[in-house]
Amino acid sequence: RLRLYADRRKMADAQTEKAFQKQKGIYIGRKRIIAKSNKGSKAVRWWRNVGLGYRTPKTAIEGKYIDDKCPFTGNVSIRGRILKGVVKTHKMNRTIIVRRDYLHYIKKYNRFEKRHSNTPAHVSPCFRINEGDYVTIGECRPLSKTVRFNVIDVVSKEGGDKGKQFKKM
Repeated sequence: RLRLYADRRKMADAQTEKAFQKQKGIYIGRKRIIAKSNKGSKAVRWWRNVGLGYRTPKTAIEGKYIDDKCPFTGNVSIRGRILKGVVKTHKMNRTIIVRRDYLHYIKKYNRFEKRHSNTPAHVSPCFRINEGDYVTIGECRPLSKTVRFNVIDVVSKEGGDKGKQFKKM
C-alpha cells in the first residue's frame, strides 16, 4: 500500500488539473516499463528552441510540468511582435499583466506625454516571476479571450529598487 501511495505522489507533480495531463506525441506506457528495469533512466520529455536568440530554460528541459500553451514544451509558436515591459500583476493562474510605458508626441504643444498600455501574457511554469520583474513577451496565436502573448525571457528586478529611480540632489 505504501509503495502504491508513493507512486501516486510522484505522478501528482504534473497532475494538477482534473483531466490527465501529458505531452502530445510522448507515449507514457513505455517510460514505466523502462523505469522498472533501469533506475537511472530519465522520463522522456519533448522541448524545443523558440528561436529569435532566446534560450530554452533548463527548467523547461528538465522540469515535470505539462503546459500546452508553453512556447518551449507546448503547441505554441512565437511569431510577430516582441515586446518588453514590467510585470504589473501576477494574480491570475499562469497569466500576468505586463505594463509598457511609452511617450506620445503632441504636435500642437511640441511636447511628449507619458502613456502606458497593459498587455496580458501567458507564463509558463518554467519561469519564476514576481511583480516588478522585467519580461520579454512574444506574440503567438490567441490563447484565450484576451491573451495573445507568451513570456519568453525574464530579467529579475534589482534588489533595492523602491519607487523612483532618479532622485533630487
